[in-house]
Amino acid sequence: MMQNDPSAPLPAEKKERTPVYTFARGVAAVVVHVLFPVRYHGLEHFALRAPYILMCNHQSLLDPFAVAYPCKDYEVRFLGKKEICKTKLVAWFADKLHMIQVDRHNTDLNAMRQCVKALRNNQVLGIFPEGTRHHDDLMSTIETGTAVLALRANVPLLPMYMDRKMRLFRPVNIYVGQPMDISDLCTQGMDAQVVDALTGRIRDTYLTMRTETQKALPGK
Repeated sequence: MMQNDPSAPLPAEKKERTPVYTFARGVAAVVVHVLFPVRYHGLEHFALRAPYILMCNHQSLLDPFAVAYPCKDYEVRFLGKKEICKTKLVAWFADKLHMIQVDRHNTDLNAMRQCVKALRNNQVLGIFPEGTRHHDDLMSTIETGTAVLALRANVPLLPMYMDRKMRLFRPVNIYVGQPMDISDLCTQGMDAQVVDALTGRIRDTYLTMRTETQKALPGK
């Protein structure tokens, strides 16, 4: 059973806060408040206690700044492609920002183990389910890894929906949805059918969020 009582005290993180992450939060503040202004909606859902998976549709390289910034109680550990860390300096920064490198072209069991470990250590894992910034439509393609990790660790998913690509001085809306409780699927075991069911639920959640937000902002 998932234990996410918002009234309970937040658990201490299993890893010290790093100066680099603190600095990155400062940079993120400038990004989302000045350069690429973000209007957040539904921030009350961040009362959710870790562990959980924070997920968002993927639009640009700036997305991690916008996604992680409102998560003030935990340092988000993003799952990112290892190609980003080609140089030692970038790899060092990525490590200090808690990034988990993944080989998207192969079954990366080591990355999977690191993700599960982070969740079992009461931390927040950040994932872009689409796996890439280039896609035909919202959640038209979803990597099964998101569902597999959620089911294996038995944690809720917190969806964030970005209504457009972040552009310089052009406001973007990010909506935080209701946490997705997947305990009903977790009781069914781990097989392809259950993974597909959760993947479909993720897709439906985002399509519903898009529809609802378009109705709420008809003139945007």
